[in-house]
Amino acid sequence: MSTIYFDNAATSWPKPDVVQVAIGHYFGLAGGNPGRSGHRMSIAASQVVEDARDALADLFNVADPAQIVFAKNATEALNLAIYGWLQPGDHAITTSLEHNSVMRPLRHLESKGLELTVINCAADGTLDVEAVRQAFKSNTKLLVTTHGSNVVGTVMPIKQLAEIAHEHDVPYLIDAAQTAGVLPIDVEALGIDILTFTGHKGLYGLTGTGGLYIREGLTLKPLMRGGTGSDSAYEYQPTFLPDIYESGTPNVAGLTGLAAGVNFLLETGIEQVAAHERRLMTRFLDGTRNIRGVTVYGPDDVGIRCGVVSFNIDGLVPSEVALLLDREYSIMCRPGLHCAPRAHHSLGTFPTGTVRFSFGYFNTLAEIDTAVNALRELITVAEQQKVSS
Repeated sequence: MSTIYFDNAATSWPKPDVVQVAIGHYFGLAGGNPGRSGHRMSIAASQVVEDARDALADLFNVADPAQIVFAKNATEALNLAIYGWLQPGDHAITTSLEHNSVMRPLRHLESKGLELTVINCAADGTLDVEAVRQAFKSNTKLLVTTHGSNVVGTVMPIKQLAEIAHEHDVPYLIDAAQTAGVLPIDVEALGIDILTFTGHKGLYGLTGTGGLYIREGLTLKPLMRGGTGSDSAYEYQPTFLPDIYESGTPNVAGLTGLAAGVNFLLETGIEQVAAHERRLMTRFLDGTRNIRGVTVYGPDDVGIRCGVVSFNIDGLVPSEVALLLDREYSIMCRPGLHCAPRAHHSLGTFPTGTVRFSFGYFNTLAEIDTAVNALRELITVAEQQKVSS
């Protein structure tokens, strides 16, 4: 039985072949430390880093690639943005769909004097934009939301939210961990101020890579300070991008894979990726709509969701469903709370959580059909357990 991988929201699999080829090339020719030496392998490593930066700038329509700052994941990037901008006495606005990578830094700052407003989303994950507008105050300093929910896939109306934030002269921070590489993101057209991303999901890179885009004119306090390979004669942190935020040796091997993954997406076309995921989602929603005992969460409109869907089966807990899917059908998925407990409060699925399928570009309609049939069979299992009990 072939493996069906529906856990792309955790990390994408498989990676494009070009990613593996690029990593092999790196270890053979560019294994030096970027910016720390002048020999050819160090120079080649520096070029790898800048190639990744250039590719991401092309993907997100960033005018100056130096505005792309690398981190080890979206969590680190979000911490840099949140701690680098907010201080006690400030007011921040967020939503109930946020991942703990957003909520935990905000809650920590709240304990230090930050004022925090959390806008509750509807049971399908949709957001009342007017409620966001009404939440702004004179001391509001940041609006931060997910772009696409890692629990139900609901996509936020980020262009509208950016316009509201800018009406109040407040920057808008977007967590694009689930949408970078999956949905078109143009930072200029959308009015995005700070965009955080991870490399190992929709961008088809490796774990240990990620970063953020910072709009020109915004200055964040560095999360850490240290060697940058630049201005080495001075004991003070550089003040220019991207070096001010990139202390320490970067994950060059990982960035090699990230550059290859992003270039694969640029060649394939983000619109083609998005259209394929909409087809997958449509097939799944149509296939499960009339299965008695299966509850699917999130909006019916696939135009406002990415390739993430959560569901439950009556009579079975999510962990049991995931185990049966793995053991009996070789379907890989994730049960539980998905590091977003507040989102499950909004859905009404806390504390048990849900089963999450997250689709990717390499999934097929045939795999969706197999999964839908598996859910039908699991309903029979649940009914038999109910009778025997």
